[in-house]
Amino acid sequence: MYKPPVAFLVFNRPDCTRQVFEEIRRFKPTQLLIVADGPRPSVPTDVDRCEAVRKIVADIDWACEVQHNFAEHNLGCKVRVSSGLDWAFSVVEEAIILEDDCLPSEDFFRFCSELLPRYRTESKVMHISGDNFQDGRIRGNGSYYFSRYTHVWGWASWRRAWQHYDVSMSSWPEARQRGWLRELGLDRVEREYWTGIFERAHAGGIDTWDYQWLYTCWRERGVAIQPNVNLVTNIGASPDATHTKEVSPLIGIPHGSLSRIVHRKRVRADGKADRYSFEVCYGGAALRRERSLLHRIKRRTWDQLSRK
Repeated sequence: MYKPPVAFLVFNRPDCTRQVFEEIRRFKPTQLLIVADGPRPSVPTDVDRCEAVRKIVADIDWACEVQHNFAEHNLGCKVRVSSGLDWAFSVVEEAIILEDDCLPSEDFFRFCSELLPRYRTESKVMHISGDNFQDGRIRGNGSYYFSRYTHVWGWASWRRAWQHYDVSMSSWPEARQRGWLRELGLDRVEREYWTGIFERAHAGGIDTWDYQWLYTCWRERGVAIQPNVNLVTNIGASPDATHTKEVSPLIGIPHGSLSRIVHRKRVRADGKADRYSFEVCYGGAALRRERSLLHRIKRRTWDQLSRK
């Protein structure tokens, strides 16, 4: 079986790192790229914890070409991940990407190993995810479906896709001004939500890199592959996590399993699955309820005023 390079992004969580690294060891990639952030000067325990993490990933007991991209000082999530992936895709043409809290199944590696070569030259496909947040709903008759959403708790991609990535989202002001999100077929609630997210990401109000990747894929009219069962479990919900400090329904979803991978014939995003993702993963259902309640309050107020 073809074994793609693996890019492993780590920081200061030895327990999570050890679990994920054990799964990487079982896969035994022939090329491993390790990206590590440095300790935060304001957190005294970071020095020892970052060092412990780097010792864990140094324990390579299989035939493997290993390259490191270690930051001496803390860069933060946005800069460290984006710069680390820039480096990784300058070294390899394609890769599986895992962060230290994304615990993959054996089938996740097999899934990526089969799909990376299959869609290597299909420019419309920009992302392969290991996540499934459809609550048991099977989309289509294959082992996966296509989506506009780029879930990143365990994923894979190609240099030819990542080359479009711009962490600063420099094209966003022009896109916002011309109402670009309408071109994607998003409804009003979705447009308002993503306009707010992209505005904050562009302004530097969110210390993250993944909204910029989603924006990139949308700008390029790309799609992502999502498995019809969940293949990666996020184990990172804890007080010392960067973003997943609180328990979410999406955290800790157990692995499913794939038998033979059945491929799709058409590369086209599944609208029903994407609508469900927005309603559940991004809070669209709650936003619609709030909008409906506000509309009823305004209407009731107007009716009362008009009767006076």
